[in-house]
Amino acid sequence: MNLTITVNHKQLLDVLLNVGLIRPVFIWGAPGIGKSAIVQDFADSLGLPCVSLLGSQLAPEDIIGVPQIRDGYSVFCPPRTIARQEPYVLFLDELNACTSEVQKAFYSLIHERRIGEYFLPEGSIVVGAGNRAQDNAITRPMSSALVNRMFHVELTASPRLWLEWAAGNGIHPYVYDYISSRPDHLWAKPPKSEEPFSTPRSWHMLSDAVHSYGPDIGEEALRILATGCLSPHHAVQFLAYIRQIRSQYALDKILSGAQPWPEKAEERDVLYFLAQSLRARLVKELPAERAKLGSDSQTLVLQAKDRITELANISLEIARMAVTPEDGKELPDWFVVELFRDLPRLADKRNG
Repeated sequence: MNLTITVNHKQLLDVLLNVGLIRPVFIWGAPGIGKSAIVQDFADSLGLPCVSLLGSQLAPEDIIGVPQIRDGYSVFCPPRTIARQEPYVLFLDELNACTSEVQKAFYSLIHERRIGEYFLPEGSIVVGAGNRAQDNAITRPMSSALVNRMFHVELTASPRLWLEWAAGNGIHPYVYDYISSRPDHLWAKPPKSEEPFSTPRSWHMLSDAVHSYGPDIGEEALRILATGCLSPHHAVQFLAYIRQIRSQYALDKILSGAQPWPEKAEERDVLYFLAQSLRARLVKELPAERAKLGSDSQTLVLQAKDRITELANISLEIARMAVTPEDGKELPDWFVVELFRDLPRLADKRNG
């Protein structure tokens, strides 16, 4: 499915509350970004039960039912999970993982809200969801007839909305604070190889695991948990962040000059994380054009130049990393030009 517009969780809920009440909606999105959770929230907001069917595990008879003879005629009896007397939300999860025969069985259910002679109760809602082909998940081509029976929308992960949700749902402070400082690590593209990767679901999983270990969890246990839930790069960065807060290093203090960069060999991963955090802050807060620089950002520019100069004396490799593009996100050109122009002067000033 090629959609030119994506929506966040709040926008998707608005679509469901408006379009979903009158037409079936299909939600596209990567694994682990909250498709199932938002459908459940949608059902709860309407006071309706949510009945979930997993498309990858269905056979045609699981939908249309099995025939029985009544008064000399065959009658198909739909399954009890579907044939209800009161309205409900029918969630067809992994709909595009169904076989073509199962997809055909959904035609009348989705378009007419009917299975044979059984009609869904008035006020019932049908919602489908599935992963995208590029996510290396189980998917099958969806027939044009089925595509045309539904309204389509693609969901993306929003760090801001996830953090709003996390604040009221018991997410561990380690996880909450890390995503606050590195919102770009909330989601990672599913890898082609079989390895964990970061999603809102996997961060939630990590939070539950850290809570389970208790407040005295050691560094080795954290390493095992992070490695088992997150993308390898994010796991390394998360562990460095934990070491940073446990060793009381703070980027704000380093920027202001109140605290030096960590220089010990055993703190190299903390140094790397702090440099990454500095780069992420510069990307987020500096405008593309220098003319739009505010007073607070001007202070950040001056502090960052001094700190990157100091960082280069500790590790030139990490200093280079701090100004290197990452995941397609680059520092403003004007800042990079000024930085390299001013480096010799700043280095002389520091050595003098």
